[in-house]
Amino acid sequence: MSTPSDSWAWPNEPHIVVAGAGAIGCSLATRLAAAGQRVSLLARGATLAAIQAQGLRLDDLDGAWQARVHAASDAQALEAADLLFLCCKSQDLPALAAQVQPLITPRTLVVPCVNGVPFWYFHRSGDRFEGETVRAVDPAGRLGTLLPLEQVLGAIVFITAETPAPAHAVSRTPHLLMLGEPGGGITPRLQAACALVATAGIEARPLERIRDKLWTKLIANITSNPLSVVTGATLQAIYTEPALLATVRQVMHEAMLASSCYGARLEIDPIEFLRLGAAMGPVRTSMLQDHERGRPLELAAIGDAVVELGERYALPMAATRALVEQARRRHARGTAEERSPSLAIPA
Repeated sequence: MSTPSDSWAWPNEPHIVVAGAGAIGCSLATRLAAAGQRVSLLARGATLAAIQAQGLRLDDLDGAWQARVHAASDAQALEAADLLFLCCKSQDLPALAAQVQPLITPRTLVVPCVNGVPFWYFHRSGDRFEGETVRAVDPAGRLGTLLPLEQVLGAIVFITAETPAPAHAVSRTPHLLMLGEPGGGITPRLQAACALVATAGIEARPLERIRDKLWTKLIANITSNPLSVVTGATLQAIYTEPALLATVRQVMHEAMLASSCYGARLEIDPIEFLRLGAAMGPVRTSMLQDHERGRPLELAAIGDAVVELGERYALPMAATRALVEQARRRHARGTAEERSPSLAIPA
């Protein structure tokens, strides 16, 4: 099996492609383009029209940014990428991976910026499941074929943003992107990718053991996102109200036990974890926002996949499975009610 190259060098003017022009994609593309990087954006519809007409806009903690990208179009019209960011919801990754095939060469670094358990989780994992697929997110193993595993860098995105209008992103948190090799270690190409992102004023932190931080974020997601759909609660309420804390603790303990089965080293204890969650304040999770807008939820990658990882070690995962199912039923009921003619207001 080949391994990541011991040497890595970008072309004189590396071509960065951001595929997905939502909140995270627009935030990354705007900062990178404003820093003078050669950035193209895969976009369509109203977003593509807005980019072509007025460029990208971003309002963040550092001010207001406006930038023009090198190109914006579909994948067939763009040049191949040296660094390819895939910025989408986890359930949309298979379709996006198929679209970006013309952009991938044998030297393209692929960085999926997706929530939940990644499709590459068992690639070079060093455990007894190495080489297998996470069925909840990649049941047929197709993603590992479309996105060459030896060219993938894992990413954990700590950026929150929203898009009040096409091609316009708003972010009120510091920009932090953690990158790591699925097989571990600090490689030249990992350092090169972090250095390139850092030119845009985005903290890009190389991780020697990316799954450690990945589990920290997974535990945060699984204890908050589905519960927010079931209850409509904010992060502050989820991590402070006694009635909700009982569920949070059960799910947290199950996920932490699962993480230990995979050798993850968590840097925070349960008490500190709850304190940090409460400190987020009256924030509505992205899953709750998607639920209220009738959009598909990332329950497969954030919920089902965590349950799957636990069950591979014969852990019951009863509380986690029940919470995910409740969120799925609540969402299905909500979208059905929206479609029901009986809810129409008489003229």
